[in-house]
Amino acid sequence: MEHIELFFKSIFIDNMVFATFLGMCSYLAVSKKVSTAVGLGAAVIFVLAITVPLNWLLDQYLLQPGALSWLGEEYASYDLSFLSFIMFIATIATMVQLVEIVVEKFSPSLYNSLGIFLPLIAVNCAILGGSLFMQSREIATLGLATTYGVGSGIGWFLAILAIAAIREKIRYSNVPPALRGLGITFIITGLMAIGFMSFGGMLTGGDDEAKEEVTTETVKAEKNLEETKALADNTIKVIE
Repeated sequence: MEHIELFFKSIFIDNMVFATFLGMCSYLAVSKKVSTAVGLGAAVIFVLAITVPLNWLLDQYLLQPGALSWLGEEYASYDLSFLSFIMFIATIATMVQLVEIVVEKFSPSLYNSLGIFLPLIAVNCAILGGSLFMQSREIATLGLATTYGVGSGIGWFLAILAIAAIREKIRYSNVPPALRGLGITFIITGLMAIGFMSFGGMLTGGDDEAKEEVTTETVKAEKNLEETKALADNTIKVIE
């Protein structure tokens, strides 16, 4: 249940684009065609699914204060957290290089259409943000880190796919000249972000129901306690 909740939360509620506005440069530049958006979105999913759990392992067994205790007691006091950015970016750059080699080998047309934005995934703030959010939110297990990485990648994929589909259709619309291009794209992105905010009710609604259940049970318990006290008082009077 925890994996499912984290998965859907990372896609809809904590969406990289619509909630935190990370990865906007690639989101705006490569969203003119659905085909290129799908290719870049798939690459982002792959990179996040690999780098977030790898960086979780680095954080747990190397970077956190006391993480080196598995080497011996003399290393328990070491704190390498200042290396987090360097280690995370190195892992991301390695995975991006692997993706670039694979795409160039098996889909040269997609490689040419993505252009400079494929290697720029290495400095995409959404990719680094996934690892940093994983670290700051103290995700407990490797499985949850993998779930969070895949969910965050799918969320970014859905965002760029949606805006690419809209931008392809909007070419045939009568958009005011002053808003053509990035202007109308920013407006549509803002409207979609407002729409994605409504998914927050997926969690708050459940919390409210849980609070109502707890309140109801408390009231029932108080009533039962009062009835028990009244019965005990009546019993004492009868005995007297």
